[in-house]
Amino acid sequence: MLFVGEGCRFCGMSFENPYAPPAAVGLPAMDEISRRLEGIEYPLTLSFKILALASQATVTDARGRTVLYTKQKLFKFREHVEIWTDQTQGTRLAEIKANKVIDWSARYSSTDAWGGEIGSVGRKGWRSIWKAHYETFNPGDGVADFSIREENPWVKVMDSILGDLPIIGMLSGYFFHPSYLASRADGSAAMRLTKQAAFWEGRFKIEKLGGMSAREELNLFLSFLMLVMLERRRG
Repeated sequence: MLFVGEGCRFCGMSFENPYAPPAAVGLPAMDEISRRLEGIEYPLTLSFKILALASQATVTDARGRTVLYTKQKLFKFREHVEIWTDQTQGTRLAEIKANKVIDWSARYSSTDAWGGEIGSVGRKGWRSIWKAHYETFNPGDGVADFSIREENPWVKVMDSILGDLPIIGMLSGYFFHPSYLASRADGSAAMRLTKQAAFWEGRFKIEKLGGMSAREELNLFLSFLMLVMLERRRG
């Protein structure tokens, strides 16, 4: 007796069993960003080289593992920051580009090494002159997914004023630690960036406060990176 789905051993024909369960669909391969962020342990440390000609920064996790390394391209009329997996700059993970020549309303968009969108960040209008306020967007979203606000503007003011004074400025980083909170549209906290005491470098702690996808995490990493670079320039 010949059953449907067995086929015919003599005629070489085969038949599909209409009652057989559908073939399992393989899960998509994890992209490089997900692989890079898999297993990282918080808090993270964002370190800037203050005396470097081009802005350079390294993000490491709680175990000291390098999560990413960034370097700003020099002599560009628009911001252009390249993101690498480590300081060897052997594998590029992403890049950030401004949509216009540097000004208050510029939007900074990040893409992965294959051109896929990661997200974007921009200042929230004139409010940023006094109190830093940035908005972060996931790809294709016209409304901000995250709002980044300076938690205590007076700390940033004192840090900036004393930081410009001789000798005293070298110690200001040990007393004033501005912090920035990233929240979702519903008000739930997602991530916090806090300046840390450091000598001859800018050092910040990144804490994860809520659940998010790997790309959202990287989007916020890069948003905080641009925030620090721009706020340093603002003074």
